This record gives sequence, structure tokens and C-alpha cells, in this order.
Amino acid sequence: MLAIVQRATTAPQSKTWELDFSSRPILDARGKKRWELIICDPARSWTYTRYFPNNKINSTQLRLALAEILEQPGAVKPERCRFFRGQMQTIISRALTELEIKPVPSRRCFALMGWLEDRVERVYKQEEGYSATATSLFLLDLGPPQELPDQLRGEAWAFVQLPLGVLREELAAVQRGQAFGATFPLDSAGLAELPDEALIPGVAVYSQRAVPLAAWTAGYELANLVADADRACLVLETGVNQRWRYGSYRRTPENTAEARAWQDAKAAVRGLHFLVVQKDEEAEECAGLWLLQNRELPSV
Repeated sequence: MLAIVQRATTAPQSKTWELDFSSRPILDARGKKRWELIICDPARSWTYTRYFPNNKINSTQLRLALAEILEQPGAVKPERCRFFRGQMQTIISRALTELEIKPVPSRRCFALMGWLEDRVERVYKQEEGYSATATSLFLLDLGPPQELPDQLRGEAWAFVQLPLGVLREELAAVQRGQAFGATFPLDSAGLAELPDEALIPGVAVYSQRAVPLAAWTAGYELANLVADADRACLVLETGVNQRWRYGSYRRTPENTAEARAWQDAKAAVRGLHFLVVQKDEEAEECAGLWLLQNRELPSV
């Protein structure tokens, strides 16, 4: 048998998938690690899992499995599919491209990452053959930040914060298509318990060309912002392992303390934060707004 279908919920309807195709800490009868295809939409309203033997790991078998999903009655083919394992980019991209689905290397797989961590306790550790010493395939190589492309550069920036309830209202403009940006369901990322009054840290970027700046920014898969106190700069992380020197500040005790306090504020709300692009501090509307999460990568 090629594989075992473990679980699928209804048929896919979303324009966006989040996908992982990787080995798991489960050994088969030969002592070889089993592989798993796991897919969900950003709300985790549709999920799919399937195990593979380790001698069936190639783009053809992946494409056949994806095609089988799309053959279900009522299934809607997604426009794009995010995945965060750079080591699997060739296999995943080839399979998706052959099905005319856009492959998107990205760490904006917040629902998928949360689901994978849940499965460690609820599924993998319960499987016969589970091995706590089996190593993960994924190693994230984050080098020093690169110089920011000119089209992404604002004129000024500042650390800011908003109550979660207010931030939700602002993100509604993104969902309606009235502003550039991206959001994600908090419950599928394990953040449902955050109250509306929780203060969410963010970064505001100001520019007289706010709309084109937001449009250019929308061309990147924004994952995380880091206040790097050692380098006295703000680092924007995009895609799987891209890092950009997004802004800088004078290395003073006050500025260093503010940067570290901002990082602590992120940790207090489980990594949730945002980036907003607007004309100036007094602007009533934003040109772009991105909801982000700084989270540990899955341990499997």
C-alpha cells in the first residue's frame, strides 16, 4: 500500500492551503522514519493527513496525493499553498506547479505550525514506533540581516501598541480589501484566549508614499519583526529564511531598553504583533496592516 489516509475533514474550500511533507518521529517495522503529508486551511476548518513510507518521497507521489484530494466531490482547488520547510522546496514546488497551484515558501503557516505541535502529544507520541530521539528534518538557517530593498524603505518608524479589540477592527479593512496586508485566525494559531483588552505590540512605518510602500510590502511573505538590541536595529523576517535590516536606532541605554521591552511585550502575548504602514502619525487610515506571530518552529 502506498500510504494510509488517516483523517480528512469534508472537502477543501479555501483559496489558501498550508502544507507540510516531512518525516515524523515514528519508526516503521524496518526502523525507518515514516513520512506524513499534512494540510490545512488558515482557519483549520479543513484538515488532511496521510502517512507515506520513506521510499515513496518524491514530487510524483505528492502530486498524485494532492490530485486525489482535489478529485473529492465539492473540492475547490486553492490558488496558493504555503510551506515552511526550505529543504522540501523542490519536491513541494514541483508537485504544486504541475497542478497549477502557486507554491509559496513562507513561515506564515501559523495554523499548520500550531496543529503540528498539537499532534506531537495527541498523535505521534501515541503511535506504535514513536521515537523521542528521532531528529527533525528541518533546520532553519537564519544568517545576518541583509540591506532592505529601497522600495520597502519608509521615512520613519516607531514602536506602538494597540488593544487587540481595536486591532481586530483595523484588520477588518484588510479583510474587505480596503488596505494591503494580511491577517490570520487567532484561534487556529492557539491564541483564542487573548482578551480584547490585551495590548498588542507593533511597529508603525511612516511614509508620504504609504500606498506604494504598502503595495511593495505586500509582495513579501511577512513572518516576524525582531528588535535586535545587539545590532541596534529592527529586523524584518520574510519567506522562510529571509532577514532584512528594516530600521535602526541610536545605541543608547534608553533605546536599548525600549527595544527589549518591546520584545518582552511580544512574548507576553505569545508572539503576536503587527506592522502598520501609514502616511504619518496623524493618519486616520492605514495603507497596509500585517498581523504577525513570533513563534518557535515545530519540533517535528
